Amino acid sequence: MPEPLLEARGLVKTYGQVEALSGANFAVYPGEVVALVGDNGAGKSTLVKTLVGAVTPDGGQILLDGRPTSFGSPRDAQALGIETVYQDLALAADLDAAANLFLGREQLRGGLLGALGVLDKRAMRDRAVEAFAELGVQLGDIGAPVATLSGGQRQSVAIARSVAWASRVVFMDEPTAALGVVQRGRVLDLVRRVRDRGVSVVLISHNMPEVLSVADRVEVLRLGRRVARFEAAETSLEELVAAMTGAMDGAPPNEENEGDAA
Repeated sequence: MPEPLLEARGLVKTYGQVEALSGANFAVYPGEVVALVGDNGAGKSTLVKTLVGAVTPDGGQILLDGRPTSFGSPRDAQALGIETVYQDLALAADLDAAANLFLGREQLRGGLLGALGVLDKRAMRDRAVEAFAELGVQLGDIGAPVATLSGGQRQSVAIARSVAWASRVVFMDEPTAALGVVQRGRVLDLVRRVRDRGVSVVLISHNMPEVLSVADRVEVLRLGRRVARFEAAETSLEELVAAMTGAMDGAPPNEENEGDAA
């Protein structure tokens, strides 16, 4: 197996008396969809926040391309090609899809107009049309406010925005939550297209059948530590649930056992 693209080694994070991460390991490899699963309180959100620069761990290492690194903020991670699609999407409802694609990264006109802060709306719209077409995202009217789009379309805009700027990894937090069956299928197809473009995807989801249908690998977190790793094609829903609940070995989670499930 190649070297991990992004890796966590022994991450620790405490909030008062609560230890959210207690030596957590995690890895995402080039060109894959890896699912991060675990029960509520397993530490998934904290782990992801450390890997995208939103939270500073108290201990452990983060490695990018095999080299130790640290992120002072999400912008540091973004500068290195790591993007996040949050569950609340973080879209500006009154702006259209193109404006949302460039939110915080607006392009200015050339010359004096640019110096005066005038936006190059045509260039941003053209790039947005291209980005949506590359991912097979169909919006109908790209100039419509995203508030008028369906849930699946809004999710697609949020994913396309991250993918447009990501060169290494995109984290997706419950990307199909609250979507209907048809819309979920379209978003999962979009996840596969992102992977096929060479951008690795970390999928955080509680939907185990969905995880098995789209992920290449699955990593299981429990009580702030990784307790198992699976090849998605070689595991089952029952095995995932057993690992998440501790029924797999009947013992507290430990790193010595995690290779047995790989």
